[in-house]
Amino acid sequence: MSEDSGPFALPGSAAEAEEGRALAPRFDAEGLVTCVATDAGSGDVLMVAHMNAAALARTIETGEAWYFSRSRQALWRKGETSGHVQRVVEMRIDCDQDAVWIKVEQTGGAACHTGRHSCFYRVVPRGAAGSVTLEFRDAEKIFDPQTVYQTKKP
Repeated sequence: MSEDSGPFALPGSAAEAEEGRALAPRFDAEGLVTCVATDAGSGDVLMVAHMNAAALARTIETGEAWYFSRSRQALWRKGETSGHVQRVVEMRIDCDQDAVWIKVEQTGGAACHTGRHSCFYRVVPRGAAGSVTLEFRDAEKIFDPQTVYQTKKP
């Protein structure tokens, strides 16, 4: 196994990826796979993040969501600062093994660093060409991010 694939099998043929039993993630050029996290109870999409081999392995081992921050170039456990941990109820990988879907129980009710339940709190209206004005939906803040994080997020 290469350093990039971590403890996982190396990707094989398309048929092996689609029909095989081996977890052989197809990491991109930066060594990442996309991860979609949904609320295990409601089905709400909470967030989209990225995992490298270490984050994927730790998520499997611990049952808590771990991600790789592209902006900080660092591994992080969801909730390590805020306390809003994601406990993984189920993990799936897509057909060609380049995307992960985790169903989680979200501690504290907020997944977004802005203090909201979901990172997807704005609607893009259809049918508008040119300048688009976003509409806020389900955008109530569950916590104050400046209090929780003590520093302003970019």
